[in-house]
Amino acid sequence: MISVQNLSKFFGPVMAIDRVNFEVDRGEIVGFLGPNGAGKTTTMRILTSYLPATSGVAKVAGFDVMTQSMDVRRHIGYLPESVPMYTEMRVEEYLDFRAKLKGVNRKERYKRIDYCLDRCRIREVRRRLLGTLSKGYRQRVGLADAMIHDPPILIMDEPTSGLDPIQIRETLALITELGESHTILLSTHILSEVEAVCEKVIIINAGRIGMIKSLGDVDAKSVLTCEVRGPFEQVLAALKGVEGVTQVAVDSRGGEGAVFLIYTQDNRDVRDKIAHLVVEKGWALLQLGYRRRTLEDAFFEVLREHNPLKDAIEARVPLSTGVHDKVVAKGS
Repeated sequence: MISVQNLSKFFGPVMAIDRVNFEVDRGEIVGFLGPNGAGKTTTMRILTSYLPATSGVAKVAGFDVMTQSMDVRRHIGYLPESVPMYTEMRVEEYLDFRAKLKGVNRKERYKRIDYCLDRCRIREVRRRLLGTLSKGYRQRVGLADAMIHDPPILIMDEPTSGLDPIQIRETLALITELGESHTILLSTHILSEVEAVCEKVIIINAGRIGMIKSLGDVDAKSVLTCEVRGPFEQVLAALKGVEGVTQVAVDSRGGEGAVFLIYTQDNRDVRDKIAHLVVEKGWALLQLGYRRRTLEDAFFEVLREHNPLKDAIEARVPLSTGVHDKVVAKGS
């Protein structure tokens, strides 16, 4: 349903996305992840024909976004991060207006408005002016607008932005329900939302795709965890020096001990080497084993491998990712 091949976009000398490639199949709910400035919104705007690409090809529902933009727009519902609205219109009036623009016939139009008012939980504000609504309600009106013509493809940029916890749960439930009959591409900074509703994840960073995997494949890989009580800097340096270790992340730290996440070349088992090292140094080995890799682990792996600000990450500068920050150290 969505096909992207070697898609690039430059704003003057500034590269926003660089040779992006991915596919979204019919009926999939796909999470599009990345830190601020990674290129998510730019990619979505190209897919919805809001922006032209500098180079490459993107097709939505079989139509080229450059040469067949009107056909593309008929087959998609787009929820931008900041929803533009006519603030002097009332909610129900606005949805009727948008349905007319999208070619919904009169008989079907009233059914669709009624359905969207209920599903997006905005019936109680249907007579209110859009300019008087809170951000959360405006976001839900924007979602109703995207759904009003019952498109086969929904593209959502931060669909839960500004919503309270109850509204977030309702919106995620709605997205799951819509995924039974629609193809959905959504971006968010909240990884738990992706884990709750998505089947596949695409992680983009610095304008390049870092990972495309199903959530099942993300969980299939394990991460070695090691909890050691000892002088932090010495333990960290020693773990980085173990043969086969490529990355060491500090998962948590407290008192005299710390929990380290250890990544190895080709998923090599180095538990015996680490145990021998810790005992030889006279430190206390409190835990050593594997745990399933989470989406958050995969996210930070992509950031480490494909981030132009790698030095800042290693210097423990917090990242704006919507999840708790990790301290990352790379072997020298």
